[in-house]
Amino acid sequence: MGDILNNLFRSEAEELQLLNRLSYVMIFMGIVTFVSLLFENVPYGRYSNTKYSFPINAKLAWFLQELPAFVVPLLIVVGMSGAKLSQLPNRLLLLMFFCHYAQRSLIYPFLIRGGKATPFTSFALAFVFCTINGYMQARYLSHYAEYPADWVVNSQFISGSMLWLVGFLINLHSDHILRNLRKPGETGYKVPVGGLFEYVSSANFFGEIIEWTGFALAGHSVQSAAFAFFTLVVLTSRAGAHHRWYLEKFEDYPKSRKAVIPFIY
Repeated sequence: MGDILNNLFRSEAEELQLLNRLSYVMIFMGIVTFVSLLFENVPYGRYSNTKYSFPINAKLAWFLQELPAFVVPLLIVVGMSGAKLSQLPNRLLLLMFFCHYAQRSLIYPFLIRGGKATPFTSFALAFVFCTINGYMQARYLSHYAEYPADWVVNSQFISGSMLWLVGFLINLHSDHILRNLRKPGETGYKVPVGGLFEYVSSANFFGEIIEWTGFALAGHSVQSAAFAFFTLVVLTSRAGAHHRWYLEKFEDYPKSRKAVIPFIY
């Protein structure tokens, strides 16, 4: 891995410039995605259809598309000399990233019950995003991110880390509720109840938004901020579509629920 990057870049300044540019591209793509989702839903899950190329098994698609966000950082951390890996803030931020994607790639896919097949186009886009984002976050934190010696006791790092943990737990709990909506052998969709689903239609998305917002606050970088922005745009748009779908499909759907942010949206 180190040899590959050494051959690609003439200097560390050149690679850091790329990491910054990738962040701005991610922000731009977030805006583009927001506009495109005004006209059509992301074609996976309940919105899957065959016009977006051939389908892939849901479990296999989730496993493969999320895996680069775990494997690429692992290769960077284990196989390369990370100038900043000895610093505690960098280690803790990398641990947050690894925790999420270890769960998302190595555990979550194998807990899926049923699930509609994922169109190859959606799978490929997710795979590319996870590869680029995994490289961007891990390389910046392991080699370039510089924090004050007391950053781990700074209020910004502490509050960001707590937000990340709360969001991570909300995401796990909400996924657990969704997985257990149907009894063995049952099919079709049901109204989720319990936890933050009492307040929003997409509590799992809310948890992930909180999670990466906290990561960006603790990380204090354009890389982490770009990821949080992209997550916010994509998941709020998809949550809005979910909310409208629930209201149309279920006549008794709780009218007091919001889409993704309790009491707001």
